[in-house]
Amino acid sequence: MDPAVSVAYERDALKQRSVALTGDPSTGPNSEDWLKRTGSRAQLWAAGYTGSDFRKPIITVAAPYMSIHMCNQLFRQLADTVGEAVEAAGMKAFVSHQPVISDGQTMGSQGMRYSLPSRDLIADCVETMHEGYSADAMITLAGCDKTNPGVLMPIARDNHIGITLYGGTAHSGMLHDTKLSPASPFEAVGKFSKGMVDIEELTAVECSSCPGSGTCSGMFTANTMSTCIEALGMALPGTSTTPAVKPGTRHDINPAVINNCQRAAKALTYLMQHNIRARDIMTRKAFENAITVLMALGGSTNGVLHLLALAREAEVDLTIDDFNTIAYRVPLIANLTPEGKYNVVDLDAIGGLPPVMRVLLDAGLLHGDCLTVTGKTVAENLRGVTAPREDQHIISPIDRPFAPPGQHIVVMRGSLCPGGSVIKLSGKDLRRFEGPARCFDDEREALQAIVQGKINKGDALIIRYQGPEGAPGMPEMLSPGGALVGQGLGSHVPLITDGRFSGASHGIMIGHVVPEAARGGPIALVQDGDVVTYDLDKCSLDIHVSAEELAARRDAWKKPPAAVSPRSWLGRYAKHVSDASHGAVLD
Repeated sequence: MDPAVSVAYERDALKQRSVALTGDPSTGPNSEDWLKRTGSRAQLWAAGYTGSDFRKPIITVAAPYMSIHMCNQLFRQLADTVGEAVEAAGMKAFVSHQPVISDGQTMGSQGMRYSLPSRDLIADCVETMHEGYSADAMITLAGCDKTNPGVLMPIARDNHIGITLYGGTAHSGMLHDTKLSPASPFEAVGKFSKGMVDIEELTAVECSSCPGSGTCSGMFTANTMSTCIEALGMALPGTSTTPAVKPGTRHDINPAVINNCQRAAKALTYLMQHNIRARDIMTRKAFENAITVLMALGGSTNGVLHLLALAREAEVDLTIDDFNTIAYRVPLIANLTPEGKYNVVDLDAIGGLPPVMRVLLDAGLLHGDCLTVTGKTVAENLRGVTAPREDQHIISPIDRPFAPPGQHIVVMRGSLCPGGSVIKLSGKDLRRFEGPARCFDDEREALQAIVQGKINKGDALIIRYQGPEGAPGMPEMLSPGGALVGQGLGSHVPLITDGRFSGASHGIMIGHVVPEAARGGPIALVQDGDVVTYDLDKCSLDIHVSAEELAARRDAWKKPPAAVSPRSWLGRYAKHVSDASHGAVLD
């Protein structure tokens, strides 16, 4: 018999679940277990298996991919690289791809409604392939915003052995010696509408902001979640800030990313040998570490949604109010965009996340005893890691932060949001606000009002019916938010919505209002001219209208008709999605 088709009737000790697909070779060629999987093996032969492969564990390599999307367009090559590393470690890889929706590309369009739902769809797709093929463990590739939580959720969901690997961040754009990011075009639109730049300059910004592959270059949602996942312990140290491509190239994969792929395969082998599973790592303390890093780096409000969703999958008791406990303890120590001066490649150049975690651990703000995918604890991983050198301006000392605790992301409640809301200040000391409401039920109408100069300093801009059910899909409000900043209104006009915000958003961003308008929340009852206030010292967001008037408005309120067919994916999502204060997860 050809040696290639000669089966070795033995089984690697790490092959456990996948005997359900291939049969157990250690039971012998005449066993019932082996014989009943003959048809399955026939198709595996056709796919390229050799006789010795049936003894090996099978590893899922999940890689969300889309060819025209900078964040994930290299994931076919990266998945193959991970697969090669898995095979070199004596295992068999199978690669599957999942859908990707780019927030930046779909921003302000109807397609944006699919972005947040894609997180849960990605998770279900990864689960489907992993469980359908009874794989033994998995390595999941993360890139664009929703792919980060999306590929980690299924690892936690069934307490699998797995690692999440970040595909890498983009380099900074550059124009007139000024660093740009994918947020720059949105803000340039606001400047153009104000006459601050001409069409040639606007086009130059458009063409210069994104120089090549990789996730959005600032501390936006993708980099927020990659660093949170590293802090959580589910990614290898130092992998959350790696540039995706070589400097000066559009698509040439950075050798450091290739090295990360190889490291991930070796680490996965260790986890399998020691049966270290997701929930051994994703503990309550680990989530507190992730939230601490979120606050210290000035991360995205989307991190609140996604960490709540991940905690639910890991069966960890975490609530939206837990974020405030940490927010008022952890200062903002990172000078990163969208509010700061530097991008994540600059952070990587000074060591990435480990030096930041060193600072936080030394300050008593991290739990050092949390297990990670290295098989070591956070404190053990940080042995030999020093704080960032003093001659850099990206990470500040803990005693001289860029902003004190409670000036980045804060959870608020009040008569406008009894179920909660989230404000992002990015370090700005804007602790109180009072002003008249300007209400819009449509994002495009709000954007038009901004660019036409109809929103004034001191207004409270409300954009509603943008929640998980109402939109549906809870789209991001980067277009109107960016226009406000571009017009110089970012520190003067709070944008209040039951939708959410891009990590690229900055200004006074108040989102995730619960209950949302489509579910009859108070935000649906606000009228132009109503006085709106927030007070960070009280963590409150209120509408100043009498109870009698609100009751009358509620009696007159009618729920708008559904925006999509109930049989569509978004229609089914709207029916089953939870509110934002519970992570906007599917029940």
